[in-house]
Amino acid sequence: MTIAHAPLRHGRASLALSFCVQGVTFALLVTRIPAIQDRYGISDALLPAFLAAVPILAGVGSVATEKLVARVWPGIVLRWSQPVVLLALLGVGAGTELWQVAAALGAFGLAVGALDASMNMLGVSLQREYGRSIMLGFHAAYSLGGIAGASLAWVGAHWGLPLVVSYLPVVAVLLPAALIGSRWYRDARADGDPGHGEAGNRGGTTVAFAALLPLCLVMTFAYIGDSTVSNWSAKYLQDVLGSSEELATVPYNAYMLTTLLGRAVGDLGVRRFGAVAVVRCGAVLAAGGFVVVAVAPGAWTGLAGFTLLGLGLCVIVPQTFAAAGRMFPGASDVAVARLNVFNYVGFLIGSPLVGALGDAWDYRGAMLVPMVLVLVTLVYARSFAPEPDRYGGVHERPRTVDVGRGGNEV
Repeated sequence: MTIAHAPLRHGRASLALSFCVQGVTFALLVTRIPAIQDRYGISDALLPAFLAAVPILAGVGSVATEKLVARVWPGIVLRWSQPVVLLALLGVGAGTELWQVAAALGAFGLAVGALDASMNMLGVSLQREYGRSIMLGFHAAYSLGGIAGASLAWVGAHWGLPLVVSYLPVVAVLLPAALIGSRWYRDARADGDPGHGEAGNRGGTTVAFAALLPLCLVMTFAYIGDSTVSNWSAKYLQDVLGSSEELATVPYNAYMLTTLLGRAVGDLGVRRFGAVAVVRCGAVLAAGGFVVVAVAPGAWTGLAGFTLLGLGLCVIVPQTFAAAGRMFPGASDVAVARLNVFNYVGFLIGSPLVGALGDAWDYRGAMLVPMVLVLVTLVYARSFAPEPDRYGGVHERPRTVDVGRGGNEV
């Protein structure tokens, strides 16, 4: 590795920092929802509308980002959307009136859609330049941030700190860190990468929705599984499997930990066995986790099932973004922005779906529905490795097919 490769290394580190910051930020929001509800007097009937508004607006932000990156580099969108997300989080903690939290959550949703889309655009672009799988590592940084954010939220709740007191020190540290780190975002267009905005369209590549649809379905189903764990694991363990209140808080933490571990080593698996094999393995593990949860005789078995789910689901979303970049190498930014919308579709569907099935039928049976949906990924597994565009190693074609030039082995 020579000094000429420093921009790539710096770009990778700065983007990983952004993923980590977003993990912290999102965890601080979602884990303090009960405190937010109490602070603003949001009724149980009104709370679902507030919660649904965030992913809906995030979808709008992702669609807007698709149009925006035709004119500006995605790194610019990320550089300025991340501070807005952090300041919106602070606004959620600092307000006193219902309209103030509504405005803060609205800003959070719009900015987080732009942030998620632009982060993954840069990740796909960097992976193309590296010529090998690095996408899972970025999402591992997000998982690490999520664990840190949930831990900070626990500290704030344990000590009874006001939301603004919990959020302000975190924002004061992360906001300048993110802005400083953004100086090293990697602009692949400076070296002629055709995968961005209008450059890709001028090259004749368009994103056909019919071709992207399998990946959109996989993304939706993966987030239905993820939202099932985040929204229902505690209730399931306590109400269905008879655990204590303390033990009921453990499954989501265990899920996040195995998500981090799986993503930390996932890139090595992709390089060794190929994306198709890794995604298939992840889908089978996730389905097995849902089966264990559904038939669990007690709380500890259920906990093991949710833990297995983390190992399975963790590889699917990062590889779906990477597959979109390979499928549309001349318009990867557009493909990623459109695919990112289905992140929020899955989040919106997952929690109400399991809750409705559980109330109308049985919560054990309800766990089998996301299991079936995750298994659909096996049907579309070949979409994760278009033959001309697979990355390096004995299982994949050489990097130069994707990058279009040599000399970037990092």
